[in-house]
Amino acid sequence: MQFTDTIYALSSGTLPAGVAVIRISGPATADAVAQLCGSLPRARSASLRTIRTRNGDPLDSGLVLYFPGPASFTGEDCCELQVHGGRAVVHAILDELAGIDSLRHAEAGEFSRRAFQNGKMDLVEVEGLADLIAAETEMQRRLALEHSGGGQSSLYEGWARRLTHARAMIEAELDFADEEDVPGSVSVSIWKDVEKLRGEIDAHIGQAGLAEIIRDGLKIVIAGEPNAGKSSLLNALAKRDIAIVTEIAGTTRDIISVDLSLAGFSVKLFDTAGLRETEELVEREGIRRARETIARADLVLLLSDNPARFAVSEAVPGNVPVVRVLTKIDRGDVSWLPSDADVFLSTKTGAGIADLLELLGTYLPDLAGKTSLSMPSRKRHVDCLRQASAALERGLSVAALGLDIQAEQLRIAGDALGRITGRVDVENLLDVIFSEFCIGK
Repeated sequence: MQFTDTIYALSSGTLPAGVAVIRISGPATADAVAQLCGSLPRARSASLRTIRTRNGDPLDSGLVLYFPGPASFTGEDCCELQVHGGRAVVHAILDELAGIDSLRHAEAGEFSRRAFQNGKMDLVEVEGLADLIAAETEMQRRLALEHSGGGQSSLYEGWARRLTHARAMIEAELDFADEEDVPGSVSVSIWKDVEKLRGEIDAHIGQAGLAEIIRDGLKIVIAGEPNAGKSSLLNALAKRDIAIVTEIAGTTRDIISVDLSLAGFSVKLFDTAGLRETEELVEREGIRRARETIARADLVLLLSDNPARFAVSEAVPGNVPVVRVLTKIDRGDVSWLPSDADVFLSTKTGAGIADLLELLGTYLPDLAGKTSLSMPSRKRHVDCLRQASAALERGLSVAALGLDIQAEQLRIAGDALGRITGRVDVENLLDVIFSEFCIGK
C-alpha cells in the first residue's frame, strides 16, 4: 500500500511538558523540514536548529532528527522535532506545518498503521506497542514488551513454518509419488509433528486466562450485607475516600470501582450494593447489578461483622473463590474464633489490612522463573488459535478421506495463525486495532 500524504502530529504527552516531540512522516518530510529549519540535518543525528515560520520569524529552538526511509519507524522518510513543551510553542509549530502544501494532521494510530503497512511491524507487535503505552503495572509492561518486541510473533511464525513444511511434504507425496527423490509415506512422520503442534497450541490457549488477568486486572468484588463495611474497606485499600460511608443501610446503590497495583499486577476492586431483600426500587436495581458483578469476578471478598451472617454466600457462583472477611474487630463486645473467617480486620484501626493484602497476593498468578510472558492477551488471538487447533484436529481425524483433504485443513490452520500477525485477511481488523492509539502514534 502506498501513502501519498505526509502526516504530522504531536507524538509526546499532554502539554505543558519539559519537552514535546512532533513527528512528521511521508514523502514530503524532507522538504517540510528544510522549510522549517533552513536545511535538512544529517540523517540519524540530533541537530540543534532554530525552527522558523515561512517569513523567517523564530518559533523555537530544538533538536531535529531526520530518518530517511525505509530505516525509520514508519518505513517512510520520518522526522522528529524535539521542542519546548509549552502549549503556545507546540501550537505555533503545528499551525506552521498545517500551512505547508501536501501535509495534513495525522489520524489516530496512523503512524503505527503505516509501520504495519510498510512491513516494519506486524499486528501483534502493533497491539503490544499500544499495550506498552497504556501499561500501568510491572506485569503489564512485561507482557506488552514481549508482544511489541516480536517474541510472540516469532512463536506464531515458527508454528506457521512447521505447517508450511508439513503441507509441502504432503503435497509432494501427492503430486510426485512416482519420483525417486520423494520418499513414500512421508506424511506419516509429518502427522506426528502436527499432533505435537496442536498440543503446543492448546497449551498456549490455556494461558489466555493468565494473560487476561495481567492485561485487564484481577477482578475482586467486595460483597456482603448492608453496613458490613464494604465501602470502608474499598476506601482503606484505595487509601482515599472513593465511596460514601454512612450508618444508613443501603447507601451504596451502584457499582464503584478502583484500580490498584498489587505485587506488580493490576487489581480492579469493585464495591457493590449490600445484599438483602428490599422493596425499594433503586436499591433493588443496585443489588441486581451487584449479583451480575459477582458472577464475573475472579475473587469475592465476602464481608460480615458477624460470623453468623455469612449466609449471603449463596449469591456467589460455585466457580468463584471466596474469602470470608470479618470486619469491625475493633469492637470490644465480641470474641472471635479463628474458624469464624479467613481474615479479621478493622478499617477503623487498620488491623488486619496487611493480612488481607498478603492473602490476596496468593490469588495472583505465580510467574516465578518465567523469563518471558509469551501468551495470548487478546480475544482475537485466542479465537484464531482455537480455529487453528480445530483445523488440526479435523486434519488428524480425516485420514481415511485422503491426503488432499488433510492438507486443506493444514492450510486453514496456517491461515488462522496468519490472521493473528496480519499476514492474511486482516483488512477488517485494521480500523479497530489502530483506533486504540493516540493521535501522535
